[in-house]
Amino acid sequence: MKIAYFDCFSGVSGDMTLGAFVDAGLSIDVLKEQLALLHLHGYELSAEKVKRAGVAGTKVHVEISREDAHSHANAHHEHHHHHHSRFSFSDIRDLIEESKLHQAIKESSIKVFHRLAKAEATVHNSTVEEVHFHEVGAVDSIVDIVGSVIAIKRMGIEKIYFSPIPTGHGFTKCEHGTFPVPPPATAELLKTHLTKHVDVAKELTTPTGAAIVTALGEGLRALPEMRVLQVGYGAGSNDNPTVPNLLRVFIGETVLTPESDEMWVVETNLDNISGEILGYTLDKLFEAGAADAYFTPIQMKKGRPGVVVSAIVSDVNVTAVESVLFEQTTTFGIRKYKVARKTLAREFQEVDSRFGKIKVKIGRCNGDIKSVSPEYEDCRKIAEEKHIPLKQVYSAVSNEFLKHHD
Repeated sequence: MKIAYFDCFSGVSGDMTLGAFVDAGLSIDVLKEQLALLHLHGYELSAEKVKRAGVAGTKVHVEISREDAHSHANAHHEHHHHHHSRFSFSDIRDLIEESKLHQAIKESSIKVFHRLAKAEATVHNSTVEEVHFHEVGAVDSIVDIVGSVIAIKRMGIEKIYFSPIPTGHGFTKCEHGTFPVPPPATAELLKTHLTKHVDVAKELTTPTGAAIVTALGEGLRALPEMRVLQVGYGAGSNDNPTVPNLLRVFIGETVLTPESDEMWVVETNLDNISGEILGYTLDKLFEAGAADAYFTPIQMKKGRPGVVVSAIVSDVNVTAVESVLFEQTTTFGIRKYKVARKTLAREFQEVDSRFGKIKVKIGRCNGDIKSVSPEYEDCRKIAEEKHIPLKQVYSAVSNEFLKHHD
């Protein structure tokens, strides 16, 4: 699975996010083509290589021409019966929904905007529908947010993680006045997420940046285990001499280990039960949901030969398995203990063999095939019908499968 990790050592903003993806290899022309599907006018998009504290990154510029933006806002708002120079959440949602962008891009973009509007509404004690974005800020945010979602989808990223987020400190000037850093909307967006202190008297994380990472990603303390394929640096507007004003994005593939879980082993020792009843008990254990069940011969007291009846079972079915052992056997007591289990990721495929279609169970680790096992019942049926040894069917199916998956 392809994942991205946002290393927010100097905070996160919308333009830094876009810059990081362009720096990691997303074509600015692809970004422009996709954003053109929005029918949002009045801005110019460009990217340039810059340095921040000596480290190279990409700065994405969204240049807004007020007249064009205003005339666009006018046309768009007349269509939706809204006031000229401000965009409401529903204006932005309509603009995205009416575009020709891919459905997944529309949904994720609206999700980010809804989260941003919800934070603003909480801060100003109003509703999501009453929240308005100033026209210039709105065009900027639309380009940053929709552009970032386009980048995520175009680069095939399926999951996003982000580091603890520094906010900076001091004060910042906003449309509503001077606010402490982080501004109230950013503080609201970062609730329940890990933050960290960086001694920079500036606004390091903007509401747009916080909305993107918290709506689409989940926080992690450190870089996840991954095979890194691309690294991108997105530049912010300021050049802090102490901390490079950059957002670093790692893009790569997860290193899948075998899946881990916990199971119960439920067992009992028996020395006074017939083979027929034991065989019947085994069937009943599987019916009760045991993942596996088996017998182990043991020597019991007074030199008697006995047997351990064992069942491996998940939490859900443990009571049913215990009931089978008490009902079907001569036991006076059972014992159980937790064990850790690791399993390969499993899937089933049908193989066209010379004997017909046969189901094959495949075990994978890191996407690589580690184990192949033809289904017994399918093979048995063919062996019976064709009057051939079962091992011949197994061998033919395995060879056929390997030939196509070499």
